[in-house]
Amino acid sequence: MPAASGEPADRGRLVVGVDSGGSGLRVAVARADDPEVRPVATRLSDEPVRTGPAGIDATHLLEQLLPAVEELTDAAGGGRVAAVCVGAAGMATLGDDLRARLPGALATAFDVRHLALAADAVTAYAGALGQRPGAVVAAGTGMIAMGTDLTPAGGWRRADGWGHLLGDCGSGAWIGRAGLEAAMRAHDGRPGGSGALLARAQALFGPVTGLPNQLYPRSDRPAVLASFAPEVARCAAERDAVAEGIVGDAARHIADAAAAVCPPGPSAVAFTGGLFGMGEVLLAPLRAAVAERLPEAVRTEAAGSPLDGALAIASALAGGRLVLPSDARLLQITCPVG
Repeated sequence: MPAASGEPADRGRLVVGVDSGGSGLRVAVARADDPEVRPVATRLSDEPVRTGPAGIDATHLLEQLLPAVEELTDAAGGGRVAAVCVGAAGMATLGDDLRARLPGALATAFDVRHLALAADAVTAYAGALGQRPGAVVAAGTGMIAMGTDLTPAGGWRRADGWGHLLGDCGSGAWIGRAGLEAAMRAHDGRPGGSGALLARAQALFGPVTGLPNQLYPRSDRPAVLASFAPEVARCAAERDAVAEGIVGDAARHIADAAAAVCPPGPSAVAFTGGLFGMGEVLLAPLRAAVAERLPEAVRTEAAGSPLDGALAIASALAGGRLVLPSDARLLQITCPVG
């Protein structure tokens, strides 16, 4: 039914944001007529969506998502779901099953008219900067940089995010691996080692000669490596020269990634993710590296999380205000046929 005269067209409509990653699934709803897109209700699950031969498992995601949306719309007082944005780690390379099945499933379940399927780096961008041109580096266990000038011709620019064997330079896994290498050097008596890092490694993992057996067979190797990054940061804060060098190198790698994707001129640059919780031991060299690599950039505090970004994209999509570039892999916009 059309809105009554003088009644906002968005009244009574809801938007849904989804953030799916290695630590679980987060779902939130907001009112479509809220200009600040504040979550009305949120549901968190610590069960990550499975990945199988077809990529991210759409059945497993829907088993969690559909009841969560029902619960949250009830908690919000009811209303039609006007738009959904699903942001998922691995969407660009592992999202074919989601792209094939989510539009129809959400149209059938909730009569969703507008759906965005986004890489988590895109929702991190939207959460940090909204719909402004610029660059965002999202760093935790891994690291990826995304940038856009908002023009169709420019599209999205990506740097790194290639995993702990091929990249993620400057990430938690990268810092942890470099710290453990320095510990092994100290154990062997080779140059470049750190006795402080060796002591931390032994306290955390036991005798370092057992590290290969602890690391190489594990499917969660990046997370194990990243668990040592805080120890590297502590040693750097205590002025261990090797640890300081590792953290300084990480800052330069992060700045390099930001520079690779940032539009020219005074663009906004933001950093988001758990890695930056290390504090000044990382932030101080990062500020220096960004000032050197991007002298015109405007350093901006991230406004929100990837879940906030998913809600923002859904809200903009529902209101016809989305200007972030669409992309078959990174930000696919679809209007399902119900």
